[in-house]
Amino acid sequence: MRWTRTLQTVDVHCAGEIGRVITGGVLDIPGDTISDKLTYINEVDDGLRRWLCSEPRGAANHSFVLLPSACHPNADFGMIVLQTDQAHAMSGSNSMCAVTAILETGMLPMKEPQTVVTLDTAAGLVKATADCKDGKVTGVSLDMPPSFVAQVEGVVDTEEWGQVSYDICYGGVFYALVDVNQIGLSIASENARRLAEIGTVLRDLIAEQCDVAHPEFPAVRGLAYVMFRSQDEDGAMRHCTTLKPARADRSPCGTGTNSTVAVMHAKGEISIGDTITTRSIIGSEFCAKLTGETQIGPYAGCRVNVTGQCWIHGISQIGLDPSDPFPSGFILSDTWGG
Repeated sequence: MRWTRTLQTVDVHCAGEIGRVITGGVLDIPGDTISDKLTYINEVDDGLRRWLCSEPRGAANHSFVLLPSACHPNADFGMIVLQTDQAHAMSGSNSMCAVTAILETGMLPMKEPQTVVTLDTAAGLVKATADCKDGKVTGVSLDMPPSFVAQVEGVVDTEEWGQVSYDICYGGVFYALVDVNQIGLSIASENARRLAEIGTVLRDLIAEQCDVAHPEFPAVRGLAYVMFRSQDEDGAMRHCTTLKPARADRSPCGTGTNSTVAVMHAKGEISIGDTITTRSIIGSEFCAKLTGETQIGPYAGCRVNVTGQCWIHGISQIGLDPSDPFPSGFILSDTWGG
């Protein structure tokens, strides 16, 4: 066996959503800040992302988590999330996966009952507090990037569903939050394929009329996802984030939960100190607490803490044979959707 590239990953899932944390084999990404590194991947060279995220090395439901050296002096690790469409600044579930891998594999010493890990992201510093017992991370609480509502009740015209309203929110990346009843479906596992297909169509339609950028982090711009939402009988918010090319997030979505809290606060539905439960398409849950208010440029913002749990399910070594006919990988619509 002869490989020209070798990477090691710790494979973790957070509430069902897979984050493959790269723990070895990546040379540093060019850039003086994590934002610069994110821009380099998305605008200069995204070969690593395509190689990992496409088949046969990746799958539609996988994210890969880069842990470059932190650029900020107060951080322990940098973090960039590689997904099938591009590299992203922030992800709550993948942050939890990263912290779990870092502590359970000994990359940082685990201290019981809690260990704090600070991640340097293109969306700012993210403080993670891990609850630890008997060598296991039993929960990760993230002080999320301040969230805000950029637009309330925008409307997009569609051929199939008529006018669809949405809220544009920032929770680490930009979301369009859409009440799922507008498309005549419920957030249930049997509807995952259709939700994913509709969500990616709506995302492109909304993005055409929505040019958003973070006022403090210029590398964070543009609509990333459509997240469908509804409310369960017990009051929990049901979430389904849809990702290109066409798949559904298995977790309740950390940055999406952050966005939901911002919308609920802007509409007067929750106050500082209140907590909500967010629930995924497979029934897994996060807990979110509105801890304070802040200002982000022209936007009134929220400080939110989101808690979930992860489980390591594998350790992998990924390589590239120089004779491999698919060095950049491929995707097919039978599995990946659009």
